[in-house]
Amino acid sequence: MDVALNKEQIKEIIQGPGDVEWTYEMRRQCQEILPNLLLGPLQASKSLETLQSLGVTHIVCIRDAKEAFSVRPRFPDHFQYMVLDVEDSEEQNLIRLFPGAKQFIDNAIQGGGRVLVHCNGGISLSPSFVVMYAMQHYNLNWEDALHLVQNRRYCISPNGGFLSQIKEYESIYKARNAVAAFPPQARPGNVRRKREDEEDDDEKERYA
Repeated sequence: MDVALNKEQIKEIIQGPGDVEWTYEMRRQCQEILPNLLLGPLQASKSLETLQSLGVTHIVCIRDAKEAFSVRPRFPDHFQYMVLDVEDSEEQNLIRLFPGAKQFIDNAIQGGGRVLVHCNGGISLSPSFVVMYAMQHYNLNWEDALHLVQNRRYCISPNGGFLSQIKEYESIYKARNAVAAFPPQARPGNVRRKREDEEDDDEKERYA
């Protein structure tokens, strides 16, 4: 469920907690980016005790296919997993994979769960998904969404290709929102069809 906020609330959310002093060690841990949505590296997914203490119920495991032997679901009896096999390269299409990941996260959170999204390092690949999620969830532009995530996990740095897709996704989700804002009968194509149908009826009456 996406959220509508006023400018002051958006500013506050983007800034994040101001009292956190980032240390190098924290890049090996996960951080809560949105309520009930955590982001981190592989390291954060390897301790059952830690995951349970954080209240995690669902895990999105994003990995390069070559990493499948190490980046994998470790506790399938305890958590519900979604595994995305991707290439950690600038050419990888993330936009195509994102809707399924968003649906998984939305369903988990709406059901009262907590989701960890992780890749190997938690620096480029998984943060790109979380930036797109934050962007659509709060109706943000791509820069604000990136800052929101960076202000909670300081070490993230999506590669150039992923950053281009994050920018591209802003126009995609905003276009979808614009279409969804029109009641079906008010959409331009439907109005035109209705007018054509009415003209056909007039024509039939004329020759009846």
